[in-house]
Amino acid sequence: MGQPTEWWRSAVIYQVYVRSFADGDGDGTGDLAGVRARLPYLAELGVDALWFNPWYLSPMKDGGYDVADYRAIDPAFGTLAEAEKLIAEARELGIRTIVDIVPNHVSDQHPWFRAALDAGPGSPERELFHFRRGRGKHGELPPNDWPSQFVGSAEPVWTRLPDGDWYLHLFTPQQPDLNWAHPAVRQEHEDILRFWFERGVAGVRIDSAALLAKDPELPDLSGGPGPHPFVDRDELHDVYRSWRAVADEYDAVFVGEVWLPDTERFARYLRPDELHTAFNFSFLSCPWDAGLLRTSIDTTLAEHAPVGAPATWVLCNHDVTRTVTRYGRDDTGFDFAAKAFGTPTDLALGTRRARAAALLTLALPGAVYVYQGEELGLPEADIPRDRIEDPMHFRSGGTDPGRDGCRVPLPWAARTPHAGFGSHQEPWLPQPADWASYAVDRQSADPASMLSLYREAIRIRPVLTDGPLTWLPAPEGVLAFARAGGSLCVVNLADTPADLPEHTRLLLASGPLDPEGRLPKDTAVWLLG
Repeated sequence: MGQPTEWWRSAVIYQVYVRSFADGDGDGTGDLAGVRARLPYLAELGVDALWFNPWYLSPMKDGGYDVADYRAIDPAFGTLAEAEKLIAEARELGIRTIVDIVPNHVSDQHPWFRAALDAGPGSPERELFHFRRGRGKHGELPPNDWPSQFVGSAEPVWTRLPDGDWYLHLFTPQQPDLNWAHPAVRQEHEDILRFWFERGVAGVRIDSAALLAKDPELPDLSGGPGPHPFVDRDELHDVYRSWRAVADEYDAVFVGEVWLPDTERFARYLRPDELHTAFNFSFLSCPWDAGLLRTSIDTTLAEHAPVGAPATWVLCNHDVTRTVTRYGRDDTGFDFAAKAFGTPTDLALGTRRARAAALLTLALPGAVYVYQGEELGLPEADIPRDRIEDPMHFRSGGTDPGRDGCRVPLPWAARTPHAGFGSHQEPWLPQPADWASYAVDRQSADPASMLSLYREAIRIRPVLTDGPLTWLPAPEGVLAFARAGGSLCVVNLADTPADLPEHTRLLLASGPLDPEGRLPKDTAVWLLG
């Protein structure tokens, strides 16, 4: 389908969480009509592609990551015809579309699982999943001791049916795991890829990409040597090589959600005949500390180099505490296990650091993902306990605040109901009282706003992003590096102002310089040398 391009190597990709982006029909839930109406905004922002969280038919037991039908759009969001129009209209504006695939599991409402329940123990229908008899005298104990993939949850990953069989679900009971050793599972997903590539989708993000394959014996998690029974198993790579062959027919790309501490194992997913890119969770979770950030950047670039894959950079996503809030805390890193209610934050400090981090991230070699609302400087919202919907909260016994705080519907217009998200119903998650102060219309008119900073940075980013990164001598606490054509990025994380290196022009600054022309703490600049 034409000459292959490698746009994805240096793209700015905007993550759209449809339910919270824009409400086109006024029912309180974001939808495809809302996204289509806001495409000019995204074009003005300057992004190269949109990554959509799952928009498929779903009971929404886990924010759409429990998919009942990959070939249908959930009615809350619109129709397949609208999705096709959105893909085409975005492409006319020079914006590609990336969709989400969740291959580890499906919804318990998926036709396959419903058929498996009806068919009973030992049936071919149950071979598409992981059904087992239990342990114990009467089969009353789960088949193994695997832990839930929801951090902090002590709930089992097995659910017993009245007929005595147990079924595996690494996430919620409403998300039964598929058996990837079954050829029908592999064929179905290749067909799903083709379905969306035929509709003009340019790429696919793969959720929980390292979890699909399971040890067929389903042994206990001993923690000893040898392959993990369900994480990063070698047989996964054959799956992704098959997927890559499909993607290459359409000049399409993959980005994998791959959480692995072993850098060599991580890089295997990025070999030339497997995935094109993978998310960089080391950088996302890194504290606001010059030494740790430099180590994360160096490690990321080093682990990608042997396979020739581009790095990806992201500060926040739909699962992670928003950058402004996180950077204003005493602990500026991110760890799911450490999330708690009532953690104090200094939003002014967090905003200053988030502005500097935006310039740092956008100056690095590779692709950058921007989660919706980051360009507005939105903080994490405190969701009243009686309005929380995230299963992570409930599966923790109520101790984890969940992920809803970073999923609050966006503010578009300050002087309209619900900050312009939708004109009628209250949004599905409540917006904080001060949400209108972050509205797009206010920030568009303010050259000093976070939105203006993002727009300008993305506009001039091509000046910085060709060629390798070269670190420059700098005082402790200061990050300074050169890119192509004499362009420089300097970020001051030290306690005192820093002198700027020799340069001919200041391209962009995250905040004002001090009266002596030095770079204040928690400020970044782009320069031409």
